[in-house]
Amino acid sequence: MNFQQPFKSRRACHRVEVDHVSIGGDAPVVIQSMTNTDTADIAATVKQIAELAEAGSEMVRITVNTSEAAAAVAEIRRQLDAMGCNVPLIGDFHFNGHKLLTQHPACAEALSKYRINPGNVGRGKKRDEQFATMIEFAIKYNKAVRIGVNWGSMDQELLAKLMDQNAQLAEPAEPKNVMFETVIRSALESAEKAEELGLAADKIVLSCKMSAVQDLVIVYREMAKRCQYALHLGLTEAGMGSKGIVASTAALSILLHDGIGDTIRISLTPEPGAAREKEVIVGQEILQTMGLRAFVPLVTACPGCGRTTSTYFQTLAENIQNYVRQQMPQWRERYHGVEHMSVAVMGCVVNGPGESKHANIGISLPGNGEKPVAPVYEDGVKTVTLKGEQISQEFQQMVDAYIERSYEKR
Repeated sequence: MNFQQPFKSRRACHRVEVDHVSIGGDAPVVIQSMTNTDTADIAATVKQIAELAEAGSEMVRITVNTSEAAAAVAEIRRQLDAMGCNVPLIGDFHFNGHKLLTQHPACAEALSKYRINPGNVGRGKKRDEQFATMIEFAIKYNKAVRIGVNWGSMDQELLAKLMDQNAQLAEPAEPKNVMFETVIRSALESAEKAEELGLAADKIVLSCKMSAVQDLVIVYREMAKRCQYALHLGLTEAGMGSKGIVASTAALSILLHDGIGDTIRISLTPEPGAAREKEVIVGQEILQTMGLRAFVPLVTACPGCGRTTSTYFQTLAENIQNYVRQQMPQWRERYHGVEHMSVAVMGCVVNGPGESKHANIGISLPGNGEKPVAPVYEDGVKTVTLKGEQISQEFQQMVDAYIERSYEKR
């Protein structure tokens, strides 16, 4: 029997080096995030960048919108380096980036990459001049550039031009299709201008962000056909909570399955007081559940049913999942390959033993009417049966012991 391979091959594209992080080519898909602090507030921004990096963000974008923010960038970089946090910083510029880079060369040098929005660089002749200024700084300091088009701030002059051309056709295209073409052409034409100015193709990353799942898929599939630049994926304004997570997952999973995408960012609206790192965790889980990368051991747990009216297995699954993520920074430093480990926490005899046997280490808790015991399986073999009040603590200790003897120490 022939079964289709789970993924199409990654599309061929230029490989972009951003300090120690590789984007595109045969490099793994990279996770990016963005701060929401006032960049001029150095202490708050350093703290949030470090938290995002600790959570697994491999590049962090910061807003550079004022002279005060630009003046702070070099000190932010210095403090991060002093902490041993070498995550590359991306400067997010809109409207006045040409001025800020000119006035603050230390900012231009401290950043690892510039994000330029073609729709917000300027109008007419000024647009070309201001875009050129930013590209010249990237060339001078050997920086990568992401040309990031957003459908909410697209080039209005280009849109008007294409709308006029479309209206003259015998069979005009739908206005939405003209909007798609505007977004794509804005990115590609800007990249061509950057190359004409002397920026190498392997210093350019493109993005065309939309806020609707189907629109994003259409635009990126077309982009992938027309260029070999590395592509950054993200559903812009994805929203809050489950809506934002589901929408981002739906859009990015389709494209990643198609072999499209070299960096990703999950644009979640954080709930009041919530940690910014949630967007990093969601990005990791998308890549890991699709089998593209491994970041932390995956915990398989059943949803519960009438056989599992006790919440004990839910609490244990939550505790183990939290424990795994908390311990991962230390485990990563000590053991090779631990991020590929699988753990199962199951709630009854129906699927419990089977799922536990398929995991590296798994526990099958008793359901309603079953014996109050919990068999533990390691690499498919039952090793012990736990019972009593300390099952959670004992299983956690077994996870630690399994890692200690199963993964090579660094």
